Amino acid sequence: MKDSGIEWIEEIPENWDIVKLKYYSYMKGRIGWQGLGSSDFIDEGPYCVTGTDFINGKVNWETCYHVSEERYEMDKFIQIQVGDLLITKDGTIGKLAKITELPDKACLNSHLLIIRPLHNRFSNEYLYYVLSSYVFWKYYTIHSSGSIMASLSQEKLKDFSFPVPSLKEQQLLVSYLDRQCALIDSVIEKTKASIEEYKKLRQAVITQAVTKGVRGDRAMKDSGIKWIGEIPQEWDIVKLKRVSVKIGDGLHSTPEYDENGDYYFLNGNNIGSENLVFKDNTDRLNEEEYKKYKPSILSDNTILITLNGATYGKTSFYNGEKVLLGKSAGYITLISDTSKKYVRYYLASNISKILMDLSLNGTTIANLSLTTLNNFPLPLPKKCEQQEIAEYLDKKCTEIDSLITKKEQFLTELDSYKKSLIYEYVTGKKEVPQA
Repeated sequence: MKDSGIEWIEEIPENWDIVKLKYYSYMKGRIGWQGLGSSDFIDEGPYCVTGTDFINGKVNWETCYHVSEERYEMDKFIQIQVGDLLITKDGTIGKLAKITELPDKACLNSHLLIIRPLHNRFSNEYLYYVLSSYVFWKYYTIHSSGSIMASLSQEKLKDFSFPVPSLKEQQLLVSYLDRQCALIDSVIEKTKASIEEYKKLRQAVITQAVTKGVRGDRAMKDSGIKWIGEIPQEWDIVKLKRVSVKIGDGLHSTPEYDENGDYYFLNGNNIGSENLVFKDNTDRLNEEEYKKYKPSILSDNTILITLNGATYGKTSFYNGEKVLLGKSAGYITLISDTSKKYVRYYLASNISKILMDLSLNGTTIANLSLTTLNNFPLPLPKKCEQQEIAEYLDKKCTEIDSLITKKEQFLTELDSYKKSLIYEYVTGKKEVPQA
């Protein structure tokens, strides 16, 4: 071994070299948008690939946009060839796709770069593993330290240095890593599937409890609502507004922000966990600005709910936080005889998901209306049983969430192991086994 002279690589075998990407590759990206807009996307014609089309290191051609022949011919530098390696330089930085086939002509959308080997110094199959490893991520971390590097510039990627063995050894490394990574990826997929099953189990447990109770066999009656089915004889079906002081939404205009303010301007992206989540980019306002607007009716028996977007219907408890609600944040302030925990569990059930989806039928934008919430059907036992159900679900969901957390931690460990494994081989610290 010898010292590579590069801190993110450290030692490499004596017969390996260090090369800089810009000297041995063709690298091109779309310069700006070149006037490309949504109106340019059509149903057929050459593909226009974007990073969201990358799945497991390949392009999912079925999800790609199409553009006209004229658009495709505008820039020959970003026309894709078999053997190219694509990398995202914005959004999810460093996401990769190997082009092993081309069902038709294809070019790049913005935010991507083509990498094509030159001078027969390395293969893109080998480079794919280098860029998937800690070699690249250590480089990226070091060179983004102390700056807001939300994108990977073409110039920065060109300056990336990495270790290179002979082409024959690269081929051995690629074949070995293909096999090992396929095994790891298989475990990852099975673990993800297991997590989804646990999530479905959680939903099923919640749905059963908030529609049938937790007291075992008992006399049942028809709820009168197809999606709810039978409920216990002594329960009622009521509209959510009947057990609420008020159901409303937030401010439909934009206040003046103050990054040092004590109040948060709450929107749907803060809602979804049991308690509100305030991110670094959550807008703030001062007390004077807050008092310009009539605060919503919030209390210790309030549930906050996301009203639009992909996460509509997600809920959190209000616990006295200093907040002014935006228009995508709704609130359900319940009367004292109603358990907010029980209602939140019901809103998280499969039944509620179905009813919310039905209310959106025929709309182009996911927008949960206040009318829908006010008239939302709610299976309602007496408060003592609401609390009993909530306590049961607290225990059951905690158990299931603990299993999900362990599985998610295992996924993190698998991902780290995979990157470490690749790093060890693409830096020559481990040799491919002879067998």
